[in-house]
Amino acid sequence: MSRTSRTSRTVSAIEAESYAILRSRVDTSALAPWTRAVVERVVHATADPGYVDDLVCHEPVLDAAADALAGGAPVVADVGMVAAGVTARRAVCHVADPAAASLAERAGLTRSAAAVRLAHEEVGPGAVWVVGCAPTALEEVLAYGVDPALVVGLPVGFVGAAASKAALRASGLPAVSNVSEKGGSAVAAAAVNALLYREVDA
Repeated sequence: MSRTSRTSRTVSAIEAESYAILRSRVDTSALAPWTRAVVERVVHATADPGYVDDLVCHEPVLDAAADALAGGAPVVADVGMVAAGVTARRAVCHVADPAAASLAERAGLTRSAAAVRLAHEEVGPGAVWVVGCAPTALEEVLAYGVDPALVVGLPVGFVGAAASKAALRASGLPAVSNVSEKGGSAVAAAAVNALLYREVDA
């Protein structure tokens, strides 16, 4: 496992207390280090301990993704709220780009899916793709043939969200996902922030 130092930051007293409460209610001590970092940050961000059993993480994948991020891998977000939530790195997000609207109309895509195509042209292989809102964006990541360092696939909703996450897990791509229909921008951003911020030593 990597010993690479990540972005450092000051932990507030409130955040420290929140993590103490979390750990008093849910035992995450048996989880592997990067998996625990991701799971705890998601639970902290949502106050939903159900994510402990809902998230699907693979420790070697997370370790490699954390190294990629430490090495400067681009982060691509499906929507502005995800991009805003990734606090240690400027995320590429083209959903509000007029070119995305134009491409969406021409190609019969949602704007989020069109933004995936634009972002892929910009970042190429080796990026971390973070989807927290639009299942169609995750579907486009899978269909467009990106070569990612990681796909954080945590879209929320009753239409397409769980199915798109199941397709991500079946794809064989390096990924973080969850089984249920829940998810969202804060959840996806929390997962990638765990890899950007946390220092984990083997």
